[in-house]
Amino acid sequence: MTAITVNADITYNVEIGHGSIQRIVEFLGDSDRVAIIHPEALATTGEALRASLTNVKAITIQIPDAESAKTADVLRFCWDALGREGFTRNDTVISLGGGATTDLAGFVAATWLRGVRLIHIPTTLLAMVDAAVGGKTGINTSVGKNLVGSFYSPLAVLCDLDFLSTQNSDDYVSGLAEIIKAGFIRDSRILELIESDPVGARSPYWTHTEEIISRAIQVKADVVGNDLKETLGTNVGREILNYGHTFAHAIERSENYTWRHGNAVAVGMVYVAELAHLDGWMSRELVDRHRRVLKAVGLPTAYTSGNWDDLLSAMKMDKKTRGDQLRFVILKDVATPAILTGPAPALLFAAYKEIVNP
Repeated sequence: MTAITVNADITYNVEIGHGSIQRIVEFLGDSDRVAIIHPEALATTGEALRASLTNVKAITIQIPDAESAKTADVLRFCWDALGREGFTRNDTVISLGGGATTDLAGFVAATWLRGVRLIHIPTTLLAMVDAAVGGKTGINTSVGKNLVGSFYSPLAVLCDLDFLSTQNSDDYVSGLAEIIKAGFIRDSRILELIESDPVGARSPYWTHTEEIISRAIQVKADVVGNDLKETLGTNVGREILNYGHTFAHAIERSENYTWRHGNAVAVGMVYVAELAHLDGWMSRELVDRHRRVLKAVGLPTAYTSGNWDDLLSAMKMDKKTRGDQLRFVILKDVATPAILTGPAPALLFAAYKEIVNP
């Protein structure tokens, strides 16, 4: 079992290992009520967890699968459920599911009575290394992803690696994109491990699975500890975690959220690498390394079905944008980030052409 401490607005641990879900009772404290928010696909798992919590009044709140859960209507549905059960600030919301569930449940906990206790139990690779750690919560709107939300830290995150053995292979590989991102922005050892055995990295049974997950979470914990609320300034803070995400979110919106998040992030990293190269920041060798490691594990590096005007419009809704100026997290080298502000329209389009016709 690996424990990583996150020093945010509150200090909490991320517990990583097989069977970590069994520690849930240690974090419930004096809660009288617990609400387990889970997607439809995890109805059986949610009910089993509810039945195991014999010392509290536990309920389950079932929400739609994937991004369909992240709406104002579903948020209202959860609020109503907590209200009917008389939830107080002493009680606990538990998220059980992937990244969308974590985002939605976290926002429920942050907004009910202006904040109740929260524990995350991520069940997918992507949720473990991304959504469950760092305190970002939120829902989508008709104009973009995660535009309504809050920063709200959990009491604990329990990453039970047993869940990964049941995850769809394509979804698991999609989660590797966020791990690879952590390698590029901060921890080159992650890249070295994956490059040494990309086929093995595609399996949750790989020798180094727990290590690359722990390393990716450590990267996020370190960044969040220094900049919880993504203060935008001259220094690169929490923004670094958005490497590849500006274009990725544009893809997701263009595809009506039918693309896997990790797949979109993979293409987004290639896009911003090409952009950095065209503007003289990144070597061609490092751009090629992006393509090589992502392809090796089965992630996409090209995007051919979008419309440039629509993608550009979506990027302008990015949370890092200030005024009319787009901001991109770029790399000068591995683990050497910078911010590119207001690149010329011709440069943006030229980078796009590189991922349409790689």
